[in-house]
Amino acid sequence: MRLQKYLARAGVASRRHAEEMIRAGRVRVNGQIVTAMGLRIEPGQDEVTVDGRPVTGPGEKIYVLLYKPPGYVTTVSDPQGRPKVIDLVKDITARLYPVGRLDYATEGLLLLTNDGELTLRLTHPRYRIPKTYLALVKGVPDANTITHLRRGVKLEDGLTAPSGVRIRRVNQGNALLELTLREGRKREVRRMLATVGHPVIWLKRIKFAFLTLKGLKPGEYRSLTPAEVARLYRLVGLDFPPR
Repeated sequence: MRLQKYLARAGVASRRHAEEMIRAGRVRVNGQIVTAMGLRIEPGQDEVTVDGRPVTGPGEKIYVLLYKPPGYVTTVSDPQGRPKVIDLVKDITARLYPVGRLDYATEGLLLLTNDGELTLRLTHPRYRIPKTYLALVKGVPDANTITHLRRGVKLEDGLTAPSGVRIRRVNQGNALLELTLREGRKREVRRMLATVGHPVIWLKRIKFAFLTLKGLKPGEYRSLTPAEVARLYRLVGLDFPPR
C-alpha cells in the first residue's frame, strides 16, 4: 500500500495532508525519514511513525459533528497557543481531524473524523458538497450585487463557482444573508462579500451537506449516526461501511 494512502486509512490525515506531512519530513518508515511520494509499505510489517508517534493502522472510524464556537482554531496545533476545536472533544481518545476549516472568528457546523478517505472527498471541489452559511454584512446588497454573488466573484485565486444567495432579513441598515457554496476555498465567504463591498460582521455555518446544528449549543457535539455516515459515503461515491 502506498504510504500516503496508509496514513489516510489510518486516520492520521486526509491523503492530501498526508502528502504534505511526507514532504515536510515528518514521516519515518522503519526509522528512516521519507520525503518522496509513492513509497509502498507492508501494513503490519513496516514501522511507520509521524512526528515520532507510531501509526498503528486503520482502526475504528469515528465521526463527530461539532458546533464550533467563535474563538477557536480548526488546526490540530497552533503556534500562538489559541484554543483548538480538538480541545472540545476531550472524552474521545482517537486522533481526529477537522473536515475542512472554519476561521477563528467563524462559528458553526464542523465535522471531525479519523476517516481520511472520506475527509479527502468531502473537501474536494469535484464532489461539490454544499455548505450553507448565515452572514451578517455591512449594508444591504442591491439586486445587481446579489446576482454578482450568485454568478461568481473574481478573487485573487480565480472566479468563485456559482452560489446560492438570498437576503434573509434587514435590520438597522445591515443585511443577514444566506449563502450556499460548493467550493472550499480559504475564507471564501468573507472574501466574496468584502470584494462586493459588504464586509462580514458575523458568520456562521449552519449546514454541511444534509447535516445541521439541530439540538446543539456552541461547544457541544454529537456522534453521527450510521445512517448519516452511510449517506455521506454515498454522496462522494464510496462504499459503506468503510474498509
